Amino acid sequence: MKHLICRVDSVTVLDGYTLRVGFDDGTRQNINLEPVLAGEIYGPLRDRGLFEQVRIDPEVHTIVWPNGADFDPATLHDWPQHEEAMKALARRWALAEAV
Repeated sequence: MKHLICRVDSVTVLDGYTLRVGFDDGTRQNINLEPVLAGEIYGPLRDRGLFEQVRIDPEVHTIVWPNGADFDPATLHDWPQHEEAMKALARRWALAEAV
């Protein structure tokens, strides 16, 4: 399987937990992360103050937060293809936290 190499070159916080993410190939994705904000790493991003601290890491060229949360830039680039799998993971993370 071929893995897409891409870099995030812009990020803007929109309404709710939606980000507009731009890539070095000129494409953009509006990504609603709310359904995947669960678990030890992504759950804390439900705090709007933390969520809005998103930035681009200059070394790995993806979005990151101060708590260490990040996303693979290829996953972000092709979000519509990965969204359901990410939601399923988030449901498992939420269940694990409830135990």
